[in-house]
Amino acid sequence: MFSSGLVFDGAASRLYVEDDLPNPLSVYGRSKAETERRVLKLMPQALVIRTSAFFGPWDEANFATAVWRTLAAGQPFEAADDAVVSPTYVPDLVNATLDLLIDGEGGVWHLANVGAVTWCDFARALAAAGGLRADLVRAVSYRQVWSPAIRPAFSALGSTHGRLLPPLGDAIANYAGHMLAAAAFDRDATS
Repeated sequence: MFSSGLVFDGAASRLYVEDDLPNPLSVYGRSKAETERRVLKLMPQALVIRTSAFFGPWDEANFATAVWRTLAAGQPFEAADDAVVSPTYVPDLVNATLDLLIDGEGGVWHLANVGAVTWCDFARALAAAGGLRADLVRAVSYRQVWSPAIRPAFSALGSTHGRLLPPLGDAIANYAGHMLAAAAFDRDATS
């Protein structure tokens, strides 16, 4: 099953690892933590993957795509500069998940690209990778972006199992490469 870094309360001063006890702040986080507990109680060898802030070029409704489209249109984009996450590139997540399934792994695993950033820094990194205007990214409080949703200020994930996904910078470069290629294809198709 897939779960979330939102099962944590944000009080840690380091990356959350698999052995850290959930203490969710929101209904969503509580539902994920409870589902994890029930699944592992019924099937102790089940694979539970916690991930965070996933993004991919084929998903129209993720943060990275919203950033990309807004900045490509020359419009400002507001992003939280007081909430830290570990973004996860979906193709990397899928590859690592399949590897774990093939290997017959179970228990709780954290899968996120290596690196922790604020949403604002993530947006600016996406802009830089795509040749978009990073100066259009406006830093705001997460409460301005997600109000009234309660989120931990820090939900970045690490792993005691080792590094299973590439660095975040590589993931952002791969995402940008795909988005740029798709834009070039669209331009060629319409001309």
